Amino acid sequence: MRRRTALPALTVALATAAAGTTVVATAGDRPGGPPSERTLLDQVRARGVLRVCTTGDYRPFSHRERETGAYEGIDIDMAENLADSLAVEVDFVPTTWGELLDDLTGGACDLSMGGVSVTLDRAREAYFSVPYLVDGKAPIVRCEDAERYRTLEEIDRPGVRVIVNPGGTNERFVQENIDEATVVPHPDNTTIFDEILAGRADVMITDASETRYQSSLHPELCAVNPDDPFTFAEKAYLLPRGDEEFKEYVDQWLHLALNDGTYAGYEDDWLD
Repeated sequence: MRRRTALPALTVALATAAAGTTVVATAGDRPGGPPSERTLLDQVRARGVLRVCTTGDYRPFSHRERETGAYEGIDIDMAENLADSLAVEVDFVPTTWGELLDDLTGGACDLSMGGVSVTLDRAREAYFSVPYLVDGKAPIVRCEDAERYRTLEEIDRPGVRVIVNPGGTNERFVQENIDEATVVPHPDNTTIFDEILAGRADVMITDASETRYQSSLHPELCAVNPDDPFTFAEKAYLLPRGDEEFKEYVDQWLHLALNDGTYAGYEDDWLD
């Protein structure tokens, strides 16, 4: 059963204090002014809904059930916790990796959550929260092939089929590092690992956190060197650029959640 860890009273105090402040860093308007002049922190509380863009295709962070449309995962639990801290409801807005940034900057949602990697391209258009996870790219393969595909040199060879989902950092990594192997695009990240199991692909290079989780779901698949990935990366939440008060609140909430057991509890629920 997934736990729900209540945030300390300090978080509630932060929400109250932020809503009652008389100085808005970005616009210089009072929270009591017209809604269009308020910081997003005040708009969310006035609206009563926190809108969260998420892809729903990236376990263990964000997964959408096909039959019911319900979302689940570590960052889904965290989104609900953030909404609770603001005393509002949460509304999950479907997006894709290719549209994630445009949906946020276009105002479709208040922030993006669900295993989003920190990249400079994204940082030029939006803010990132403080990071909550260190990660990096690593291979996942059929277990009988684990000794064959330990390095990029062993992967990037003629005859090797590297499968990749489009629109995100996995695709960029493959484009920048795979020249000799055959690249197999696959549009559905929820079924991509079945392609390796079925023998229609040999390797997927994705975040080490995902390789660990998928290998726990599929004992026939093995994560290769997830503790020594090919790259360094961090995961964080993507926020609208320019809204300092909203970012400050999210950072403070996340700092508390990372240190009071809230995030660890959700992570244990999913990774165990």
